Amino acid sequence: MNNLQARAASAVVLAAAVLWLTWLGGMPFRLLAILGGAVVYYEWVSMAGLATGRWLVGAIAAAIVAALFVWGLPAGILIVVLIAGIVVTAIVGWAFGRDLSAAAALCYAGFAAIALAFLRGDDGAGLRSMLFLFAVVWATDIAAYAVGRTLGGPKLAPSISPGKTWSGAIGGAVAGIAAGLGTAALAGIGITGLLAATALLLTIVSQAGDLFESAVKRHFGVKDSGHIIPGHGGLMDRVDGLVAAGFALYLIGAALAGLDHPSHGFFGP
Repeated sequence: MNNLQARAASAVVLAAAVLWLTWLGGMPFRLLAILGGAVVYYEWVSMAGLATGRWLVGAIAAAIVAALFVWGLPAGILIVVLIAGIVVTAIVGWAFGRDLSAAAALCYAGFAAIALAFLRGDDGAGLRSMLFLFAVVWATDIAAYAVGRTLGGPKLAPSISPGKTWSGAIGGAVAGIAAGLGTAALAGIGITGLLAATALLLTIVSQAGDLFESAVKRHFGVKDSGHIIPGHGGLMDRVDGLVAAGFALYLIGAALAGLDHPSHGFFGP
């Protein structure tokens, strides 16, 4: 199997598994978010080359948050505990090596897990919210690659990711907005100016998240965040845009409907 075939096969398997667990929602999706967060945390500290003792405090903090997560505590409490864990991890990291990599990894992975899990929740609004998010992010990613390879042109951020172009970014944004609004329409959600603006914001944030992860890898001098996915590299390489867009959607939804039911702000109770 060549690299292209490996990429296609692993992408199909991964997408099918994620969509199935998204459909189930509730605890199955919450466990998926916890597992994904754990893998992302490990990939980050591995890229940083931290010895076990340097990232163990962050792992313990993550385990505490995960246990409270499974227990079913409200988002507000989880966020407070996570922030406390990040602060402690940062203090320990700075005291024993002036390194904040573990704290940064815990922040990135922890907030991503909480945001995605509470976006999905266990009701129909959560399912519609996640399908909207997937549609925007995946369409943006696919179209940005296809349009950028086809049209080329000026580079978007040559010092961070030389392969990305402005044509790809614009093509990805158009596709992401269309896919998001199309998914919302199919789900019976009325198309409003706020929803369209949100789709636009998410496609921009998704691409910014991709660039951010590229900058992190460049900082640590690695090509891929890991090797867990055949043909793709690490999990961070696949969820960088989703993490950023998911957190943005969570913040908007939380502002509209509260920390525990952010999807109700857009997609009904």
